[in-house]
Amino acid sequence: MPEKTLFELSSPGRQAWSLPKLDVPPIDAGESARKDNELPELSEVDVARHFTRLSVMNHHVDKGFYPLGSCTMKYNPKVNELACRMPGFTGLHPLEPESLTQGALRLMYELARMLEEITGFDAVSLEPAAGAHGELAGIMMIRKYFEKRGEQRDVVLVPDSAHGTNPASVTLSGFKPVQIKSNAKGEIDPDELERACSTCVACLMVTNPNTLGIFEPEAKRICDIMHKQGSLVYLDGANLNSYVGVHRPADAGFDVMHINLHKTFSTPHGGGGPGSGPVAVTKALEPLLPKPVVKRRNQGTRGSSGAEYYLDYSRPDSIGRVMGFHGQFAVLVRAYTYIRMLGAAGLKDAAENAVLNANYVRAGLEDIYDLPYKDRSLHEVVFSGSNLREHGVKTLDVAKRLLDYGMHAPTIYFPLIVPEALMIEPTETESRESLDEFIKAMKQIADEARTNPDILRRAPVTTPVRRLDEAKASRELDVNWGTKS
Repeated sequence: MPEKTLFELSSPGRQAWSLPKLDVPPIDAGESARKDNELPELSEVDVARHFTRLSVMNHHVDKGFYPLGSCTMKYNPKVNELACRMPGFTGLHPLEPESLTQGALRLMYELARMLEEITGFDAVSLEPAAGAHGELAGIMMIRKYFEKRGEQRDVVLVPDSAHGTNPASVTLSGFKPVQIKSNAKGEIDPDELERACSTCVACLMVTNPNTLGIFEPEAKRICDIMHKQGSLVYLDGANLNSYVGVHRPADAGFDVMHINLHKTFSTPHGGGGPGSGPVAVTKALEPLLPKPVVKRRNQGTRGSSGAEYYLDYSRPDSIGRVMGFHGQFAVLVRAYTYIRMLGAAGLKDAAENAVLNANYVRAGLEDIYDLPYKDRSLHEVVFSGSNLREHGVKTLDVAKRLLDYGMHAPTIYFPLIVPEALMIEPTETESRESLDEFIKAMKQIADEARTNPDILRRAPVTTPVRRLDEAKASRELDVNWGTKS
């Protein structure tokens, strides 16, 4: 039975609260104000039951399988929540003096050092608020790098297998994006790159592994090609979860990367939740990092306040602030907790399990759905629903039908170089049993496409809300909840 809205449940005179009597004279706002601000009237039990029922209807990573591809709804250990909600963290104000925020500054300082060790880079800024934000900060640093050198470079090369935010960050930074086509294996073609690169190219943006889940085998050669022209190489670190503890990107020659803490280090980002996108750089780019940067004073030089950790604002070559205050601090605490809990061996184990899980799904479905790129992938596998089109079934129908099986849909229609794409990324925490259930559901849906395609075109059929006209909703969104029917 569909859940009614609060306005439909409302009954005049009911209330879920009681307030003390006013100690000031009341003011009548007038009839028009009351009408414009009409609110539902419910008892406390009505409100509690309504939101409890909604929470059960909603799909989330604590409830069921969430193979959400490049947006990684990765499981968030509950110890993370306990840590970031400690009163010493939640009670802090960012304008408090350094002498009263030493614990928070130390956490940020140590987290930056951990990320440097994991990636191999020389310096890290924790300020960017999410992946695309870190990406933008990285490209802004590259722009300033060439400006300081007096070089006029206006082109950034972007592979067709890159994340969609890449060309947006390039354009916002004043560069011109130029696409590089992938080869038949879905990889960057070094020969094609060599032809495209010149002294007018500022950098190449690489997603590694790329959006097909394929690791670039020629990463070092790619960086060497760019460096010979004086160009830099930017690494989109959204897929770092697949090789933490196995490979350090700076060792391959990359100059700058962003790190999605909310993906690799477990804080869920879906549904608009907070993210964090630290940016890591080589020594040549370190002076350009956003400011301030958390630093540590040497023993015996702690200043008048006695503070060991401090915020360094004296950075004349910095690109400046990219966010108010010091980043998404609660996300930083979660990531710090996750890294300290797992340690080096645990992080490597998580990456290896992510790759194992993705390839287990691949093996289970490769004879059922099209697999455009045959080479083994890492943390995610991209199928195509093209073989279902002969039955009048689209990838969108498969995704909608999965909801009837109690599973969230994976990313669909991305990457763009795969027609009818289904990008599946199970992450490392899924058990073999849950993967088997997903594989079974996908096989049953493929059978339904042949025997009962109509149910797929109508799906979902068992959820509280049936299939919506998404195009109409995006163009004619109705949020007028305050009007009773």
